[in-house]
Amino acid sequence: MELLRRLGGLHGALMMHQSGGCCDGSSPMCYPAGEFIVGDRDVLLGLLDLRAEVGTVADDLPSDGDAVPVWISGSQFQAWKHTQMVLDVVPGRGSGFSLETPEGLRFLSRGRAYTAEENAELEAQDPITGAQWEEGARPPVPTESIVVAEAVDACPVPGMAIQG
Repeated sequence: MELLRRLGGLHGALMMHQSGGCCDGSSPMCYPAGEFIVGDRDVLLGLLDLRAEVGTVADDLPSDGDAVPVWISGSQFQAWKHTQMVLDVVPGRGSGFSLETPEGLRFLSRGRAYTAEENAELEAQDPITGAQWEEGARPPVPTESIVVAEAVDACPVPGMAIQG
């Protein structure tokens, strides 16, 4: 969140797109809002809230520069819809067009397979597409915090105990 806030201060409102394999492999890419064209069939993975801190839950959805939508292509979503995608930041330089490249950091996607119960819950909801977003559709306000201090808190590594 700190990196996104810094990038937002430099570039204005932001958006992200989970890359599908060109340029920087499959890294999440960060752009100024509107610079990457979201397709009608792209799927909204989530709406990051730059107001959020670790463990906090907002009463409403972020707007304007506080909202960072995260997108994925519709076909890639079909391949990954059974996986929780966790956005992380690690040291290093990506080789793509993402805004963090000069910062000495890069965004990284981590994943965890959803449980059968989580998959059933997700199947009961239709994802928001780019076309629906343009028509004003927005996700529900989260009921739990989506910001963690360490990626392992959201996406445990099998066989490793979570420290707490």
